[in-house]
Order: sequence, then C-alpha cells, then structure tokens
Amino acid sequence: MRSIWKGHIRFSLVTIPIQVYTAVDTEQTINFHLLHKEDHGAIGYDKRCKKCGRVVSNEEIVKGYQYEPEGYVIVEKEDFEKINLQSTKIIEITGFIDAREVHPTLYETPYYAGPDGPVALQAYSLLVAALKETGKVGIGKVVLHDREDVVMIAPYEKAVVLYRLRSPKEIKNVNEIPQLEGKSIDQAGLKLALSLVDSMTTTLDKIDLTDKYHDALRAVIEAKIAGKEIVTVEVEEKPVMDIMTALKKSIEQAKSQKKPMEKAKGRKKTVVSKETRVKSKAIS
Repeated sequence: MRSIWKGHIRFSLVTIPIQVYTAVDTEQTINFHLLHKEDHGAIGYDKRCKKCGRVVSNEEIVKGYQYEPEGYVIVEKEDFEKINLQSTKIIEITGFIDAREVHPTLYETPYYAGPDGPVALQAYSLLVAALKETGKVGIGKVVLHDREDVVMIAPYEKAVVLYRLRSPKEIKNVNEIPQLEGKSIDQAGLKLALSLVDSMTTTLDKIDLTDKYHDALRAVIEAKIAGKEIVTVEVEEKPVMDIMTALKKSIEQAKSQKKPMEKAKGRKKTVVSKETRVKSKAIS
C-alpha cells in the first residue's frame, strides 16, 4: 500500500508521525471508455480554448480565479506553496467528541492512517486504544489535494481511519423535503413496527453487502466478450398491501425464518426408582 501523505497527528503535547493511505480500492470499479459508435475510435478529452479555438497542452494551462466578467487572477504553483498552513504537515486534533454527534450525511472519503516508523507505534497504539475505550473520535484539519478539510479520526480494528467530513453548510435542510408533515403516528401500527424491527435485528457480518449490480454488469461484459447471448430475468412485482397487513405478515415471515434456539445439552440425570432404593438399602 502506497502512502499519499506524510505528517503528524498531534493533540496537546503528544505527536505521532503517520502516513496516510487511500482506503477505497478503485480497481474494483468498472470503467468505460467513450467510443465513436461508427468505428469504435476513442473519444479524447479535447482541451480547447474557448477564446482562440486552439487545442492546448497541459503545460499551457494555468489556474485562474474569476473576480469580475472577463477578469481573472492567475494562481501559480508557487502561490500555493506560499500558503504555509500548519495543516499541510500536521493534523491538529482540536477536541474529542462522541462519535454519535457526527451525522452520517457529513461523512465523505475514508483514508487509513498508519504509524510512520517503529518509534511512532507505541503512541499510535495508545491513541487507538484510548478512542476505543472512550467511544470518542478526534476532530482536526488537514490539507489534502490542495484543499483544507475537516477530518474525523476514529479507531478501526488495530488502526486509525480518517474520514474527510463535509461542512454542515453543504448539507441541505432536511425539512425542505416535501410532505414531511405526516399525520400522527398510530400507536397500534408503531407497536407492530417495533416488533418487526426486533424480529429482524441481526449483526452487520450476517448481512450480504455484495454489490450485485457490479457482479451482474461484470457478467454481461464477460458474456459479450465470449459472444454469448445475454439472458435477463424479469423481477416479479409484489402487490402493495395496506401498512397494518404488511407489518403483520412481515412479522410472521421474519419469525418463521429465524432458526429455533437449541436446547442446552447437559449431562443426563439418572432417575433411581423407589423400589431400587429400598432393595439397595436391604443389601447394605
């Protein structure tokens, strides 16, 4: 695994040298090329200047910030390097919070952070253990890919994972969703819903998380390569039931699918009849 960033995690007077790695395996993604339908020629990315109409090379392209119509300020590579933010080399943990305070809508990209050298291992392991023990996560900032991001530092097995977080300002107000002013909750229906949730409660490792669309798409591609006919299966649509009937039937189905609990297998108890005990007494 190749690191994409080297620096330090720091909180108070504790400094831990780390290396950051991409956590997402992009090789699992199926990528497509844009082709000309007539002759299957590859469609290139045409970097054409909208002003002079000429196709330009990467060396001729610069970054510009538009501050007025047709007015740009050019920002060179050297200008980026002059931004001497601490977060370019150090992830300063500004505080530890309860993990439940970070809503899932704020989660963006995960990265792994590993210790940079044997000297860092003890402090790194202590950080992982402390986060696990307290149920807390660290919040800090880091500069990755020419932008400063807020990151959440959380334990993951024996390692630390960094989650790049979105700003809460980027998330739209959930109350803007139409028709949220629903009618009052029916208590009988709620009781059934709670019973259904309880009967379907399981653990993540028992749930199939396979990307079936990815597998099916891969099968289609392989079939086309092999010149085979692609067979599709129509998914049968289930009739829509009223909520109370659906809940009751769902509970029955969930209960029938659960494996019955095995009875405890203890040692067999030897039953001695009264007659046997009387005979044994007489012999003694």
